[in-house]
Amino acid sequence: MEHYPKTNDAIGAVNRGDACESSLCTLCRADCKGKCETWISSMRGRKVLYPRDFGIVTAGSRNTTHLGVSYNSLRIQGYSYGAHGLDKGLSRDPDDCIFPNVNIETEFGNEIKTKCRIPLMTGALGSTFIAAKYWESFAIGAALVGFPVVVGENVVGIDKESEIKDGKIVNAPELNRRVDTYLKYYDGYGAIIVQMNVEDTRNGVAEYLINKYGDKVIIELKWGQGAKDIGGEIQVTSLEYAKFLKDRGYVVDPDPNNPEVQEAFKHRAIKAFARHSRLGDTNLDNTDQVKKGFMDAVAYLRKLGYKRISLKTGSYGMEALAMAIKYASEAKLDLLTIDGSGGGTGMSPWNMMETWGVPSINLHSKAYEYAQILEKSGQKVVDMAFAGGLAREDHIFKAIALGAPYTKLVCMGRAVMIPGYLGSNIEGALNHDRKEKVCGHWNDLPNAVAHYGASVEEIFAGYYDVQKKVGADEMKNIPYGAIAVWTLADKLGAGLQQLMAGARKFNVSEITRDELFSGNRETEKETGIPFVTEALNDKALEILKG
Repeated sequence: MEHYPKTNDAIGAVNRGDACESSLCTLCRADCKGKCETWISSMRGRKVLYPRDFGIVTAGSRNTTHLGVSYNSLRIQGYSYGAHGLDKGLSRDPDDCIFPNVNIETEFGNEIKTKCRIPLMTGALGSTFIAAKYWESFAIGAALVGFPVVVGENVVGIDKESEIKDGKIVNAPELNRRVDTYLKYYDGYGAIIVQMNVEDTRNGVAEYLINKYGDKVIIELKWGQGAKDIGGEIQVTSLEYAKFLKDRGYVVDPDPNNPEVQEAFKHRAIKAFARHSRLGDTNLDNTDQVKKGFMDAVAYLRKLGYKRISLKTGSYGMEALAMAIKYASEAKLDLLTIDGSGGGTGMSPWNMMETWGVPSINLHSKAYEYAQILEKSGQKVVDMAFAGGLAREDHIFKAIALGAPYTKLVCMGRAVMIPGYLGSNIEGALNHDRKEKVCGHWNDLPNAVAHYGASVEEIFAGYYDVQKKVGADEMKNIPYGAIAVWTLADKLGAGLQQLMAGARKFNVSEITRDELFSGNRETEKETGIPFVTEALNDKALEILKG
């Protein structure tokens, strides 16, 4: 297995713990004082695309070998001539063919197209307390940039203030807050997507949302996630809250109603309880039954009035992958998110995450293969998003290219949460009266931040861009975490533009699998992407023989 370096001296990045394929730490803390690549990029933006200390350094690549099969073992093509996909009004003159003119907007959807300013969406930000604490940063940042944010499962079920009568929701304050926060700054780009699992379906989340928000919300059915193969988990440290969740119908481990457990909790031998969701489709025995149940669920949602419906599936085996692509396509869904193993989690069992499921690059490669089979049979293939351990601009390019033309955007979970934490910590350190409100962890700026400045205007490279978007008066209502999300998105977007310009593709829709080659033979075998010296070798021979 490939070892991922903990440090990148060229850009000054350091991982606190083990480094993932994504370049994030395996354990990402909300109170972290730095400084992985994503953390730094959330303050400095596109500056992190370049080596540090210009004028006294030269920099050289360390990536001369590729071990194992991963997204990092794919390399990106560059071409020496041509330009494809230029926007109207631009010519193929070198003055027009510059990377800032690369259009990174995308859209997805069957009949109704959802536009995004960058081919990015969040992972599911659901019932974990960390999602709730930093929601304003995540949602406002995503809305300002113009990419979709996903409200994950169980938000209603764990909300003590939600009202459920006769088994159905009549009031859901936390869910309302999630949706309203995004819609306040929504300007036509991006979307608010709300997931449903077994408990959400029972509680009537779909019915509640359609009655309150109409077609402003995309509803998402959930089959699974790449980090786990059982229902979602959170941990709670209150015995009374654990009992509340048990009464709400959740699986709570250990059982808070057990007298022995209560005694152990009293003596602090047990300090926390894990809340689990249920497995779906346990009453079904074959794929025909799965298909019927799925199609019935989609039909019911359409009858309720939903015009946009998506599906999220996890890193199950090939049968489930084929079902997801086939059924989502036949049901004319708007988006299918395919989440491979190697991604992140809120609170899933660690060894399950380490050992379960199909790694992202393998799963995504097969998704392309299966989509091709469907298309060749005359079927219109559902638009896709790829997820699972993706965090950098090269990951965005590679994922879109690997699944082209079906992949419209890339889903990032932990990576787009980091700016929310960082911005909130900075806001609390600079404004002690707001520290508790924004869930900041710092009393003072650490050296890794103070190095860039002592004010919000100095620290965030994207500050004035956000101010231009919302106006000087509105800036007082924008959390620093949202400014950090904007700043990270600017880095990812600029980096993507540069990679696309080098590949002579000036529009996301122009990206193809030909823009990739494999860094080793094993990756070539698993992905179908030619090895570096095999890609375009046929054209090279034509030139030599011509």
